[in-house]
Amino acid sequence: MNFYILITLLLALFTSSSPTNGIEFDYCVADPTLPRGSSGYACKDPAKVTIDDFSYSGLRNPGNSSNVFKFGPNPAFLSTFPALNGMGISMARADIDVGGAVPIHTHRVAELAILIKGRILAGFIDSNNKAFYKTMEEGDMFIFPPALAHFQVNVGKVPAIAYASFPSSNPGFQGVSSSLFKNDLPTEIIQKITLLDPEQIKKLKAGFGGTN
Repeated sequence: MNFYILITLLLALFTSSSPTNGIEFDYCVADPTLPRGSSGYACKDPAKVTIDDFSYSGLRNPGNSSNVFKFGPNPAFLSTFPALNGMGISMARADIDVGGAVPIHTHRVAELAILIKGRILAGFIDSNNKAFYKTMEEGDMFIFPPALAHFQVNVGKVPAIAYASFPSSNPGFQGVSSSLFKNDLPTEIIQKITLLDPEQIKKLKAGFGGTN
């Protein structure tokens, strides 16, 4: 192959793989009033975008921890911070009361958490059923791999506060307990797939708001 043709092809490949290639606009603040397509939200009219679109103060507020887990989530995802549209990043705040826990759950993407206040036990379980967990002190960070079930437990004497970042504007949250018991899947099916006692399943369904 001609040397110059090879160089041209390599340059074309490099350019096409560049993260800035194809950027047509500086930003695309989501407009939730418009229909949402398969590629995400439509952009807000640039003429109507203001500085306030790029600022979010919601994480100042603690999450509501008045629940069975004593855990208050407060996400800054695309649904609450429209400027994250197309940015591939988001954050969340977690408030965990004394004796409380972030229930075991999964996300579509990785999670990087930093503990701001308190003392928690953080961990995850890999696809070989190996558990990884460690006690975190203030200022410590913990990475949870994508799609793996993970959790945090307050093992300190004061309410804990942690912040987490995600490489997605909409990382999702699927709690294992709520997935099993906050639905209309018949008790006998859940019994077969979990080996739990039917009466315990009905009790959990009642607590989580499930039926059948």
